[in-house]
Amino acid sequence: MSESRRPGVLHECSFPQIRDKTWPVALLPFGATEPHNTHLPYGTDTILGSEVAARVAAACIARGTKVVALPAVPFGVNTTQLDLPLTINVMPSTQLAIVRDVIGSLEPHGVRALVLLNAHGGNELRALVRELQPSTPIMLAIVNWWQAADHAQFTEPGDHAGELETAAMLHVAPHLVEADRTTWGDGRSYPSTLEGVRTGVAWMPRRWTQATHDTGVGNPRAASAESGATFMARAVERIAAFCCELALADTQRLWAPRD
Repeated sequence: MSESRRPGVLHECSFPQIRDKTWPVALLPFGATEPHNTHLPYGTDTILGSEVAARVAAACIARGTKVVALPAVPFGVNTTQLDLPLTINVMPSTQLAIVRDVIGSLEPHGVRALVLLNAHGGNELRALVRELQPSTPIMLAIVNWWQAADHAQFTEPGDHAGELETAAMLHVAPHLVEADRTTWGDGRSYPSTLEGVRTGVAWMPRRWTQATHDTGVGNPRAASAESGATFMARAVERIAAFCCELALADTQRLWAPRD
């Protein structure tokens, strides 16, 4: 295999590398195309989702379990960011159609489980899985990659272009992070004017230009490549362990008393 081809990354693999193997688990990263404060690229979620998927596939293959990382979906649900220039939105109904078609493509080829590897908070994928699971034998699962490891190592993880996401990008693609930290926004965000939303009684989507100062949520300035590497390694380890479980899972005993 060429050194430039990572094992299990479908868009880098040739036909012979795929055709003679069974791939029991597939990963479908879901990203987004949207601003990420003033220092990260529009494709941050897609870049991170794709990289996590590739590393998970490699980790599983190293353990003897064939896991394939599918190409990422680069557009996410961004209905409340459309007043930000060149944010690209796809509706949940579009995501439903995409996942349905991907499932139909995987079913004839021995795939037992499809993990929707989410990297964008606006992608609420549970309703899709609830609708699609009854009509396919493929086990469907969702992993929000940024929730797969401990946030305690970060001063202020943030939830959009904050310390966690910035650290991950400094580790994965430092050349795409603005080098001059004095130009980074501080990630200030503003609370809802509605008490019910502030206290958690109710939820409403945030209008991004009203809720944020620089499109970020969470101060990124303490981020380091080292903390990003540590966090991502732990997340990959946990997600890979889950995928290896899925590859061998008894579909009739996914919910049962432990022996």
